[in-house]
Amino acid sequence: MNDFKAWHVDTLGAKAAEALSKNNFKASYVKTGKEAVDKVLSLIPADASVGIGGSWTTSAELGLPALLEGRGNTVLNHGKPGLSPEESLATRRQQLTCDVFLTGTNAVTLDGKLVNVDGSGNRVAAMIFGPKKVVVVAGVNKIVRDVDEAERRIELYAAPLNNKRLSRPNPCTTTGVCMDCQTPTRICNVTTILRKALPATELHVIIVGEELGF
Repeated sequence: MNDFKAWHVDTLGAKAAEALSKNNFKASYVKTGKEAVDKVLSLIPADASVGIGGSWTTSAELGLPALLEGRGNTVLNHGKPGLSPEESLATRRQQLTCDVFLTGTNAVTLDGKLVNVDGSGNRVAAMIFGPKKVVVVAGVNKIVRDVDEAERRIELYAAPLNNKRLSRPNPCTTTGVCMDCQTPTRICNVTTILRKALPATELHVIIVGEELGF
């Protein structure tokens, strides 16, 4: 990354973290994925049960579920290979009462909001209420100006890429952009906007100065 891009990334990341803090989130900005991993592990007690929100950022790119399992945490991962549909659903329900819920987000606005679109609702439900602590990790590519831009970002990037990742036979996997489909395999069923931190949940947001996730 050249100096000009590094300056821009640092500036936007710090600005987003500051706006989130003003909205009572426990927000911070780190430059690298390695720093993000260290930060996440410092926020999660070694004896905590940890729900995994199906995030490409935290799982595939940062490898946090394996790191947590390796140090002895009980990891509730509904996407773990080999689970039956019934077991996956049961794990999603367990995530609603875990000690810590770890996830990514579809968009972070420069005025300090988190915007997410979900298929079954388990991820956004756990972000809102249930777990004692929620930890959200987001690359700088998730930063947008406002809620309108967040929704456009989700339609243009997050929805098609996540459909492709999940092998869903929805129109966006052909067109590359959300078609507001009516298929039974649709994964864009509920939209949430976290405007302020919630009183019953300790919600941390870690902005990372790298492109992570979709």
